[in-house]
Amino acid sequence: MTAQDFTYAEVGATWDADRPEGYRHMRVRTLVGEGPAVMRNATDALMEFWMHRALPARVRASAPRVAPGVSVEVGLGTGPLRLRAPCRVVWTREEEHRAGWAYGTLPGHPAAGEEAFVVHWDESGEVWLTVTAFSRPAGAAGRLAGPLMPVFQRAYARRCGAVLRRLARA
Repeated sequence: MTAQDFTYAEVGATWDADRPEGYRHMRVRTLVGEGPAVMRNATDALMEFWMHRALPARVRASAPRVAPGVSVEVGLGTGPLRLRAPCRVVWTREEEHRAGWAYGTLPGHPAAGEEAFVVHWDESGEVWLTVTAFSRPAGAAGRLAGPLMPVFQRAYARRCGAVLRRLARA
């Protein structure tokens, strides 16, 4: 996997929470719950695409669980209005107190950039989802969305948090 496969050069920058220049940046943090059971459930929901599928979004992945190199296509909307967003997983992390992954955009995605989803169990016992992204419009759909693109992206991140909260407590 090379940076040339992606629609942006800074592949993996969300790993260290880098903020590359020339992009819009987003960070949305949502309390998911408390304790080890919530952390386990949230990790499974995140790492096996349950969160994304429960949004609801059409998710097609080349593997049942995230791993570097897994292709992911997220589809939002219906019929001819369905927005296709092809991506590829660029990194994963799975530890006792932190789990997550990021995908980077591929040709055909309305944006160029990267988005990371990380679940973190902090020292007070709270479990948080943090969605971090850097992006800029790419392609016709991205340019048409213009200034609304960050609004949609934040709404998507907040919805991820609400869905993960429900899944992790189940």
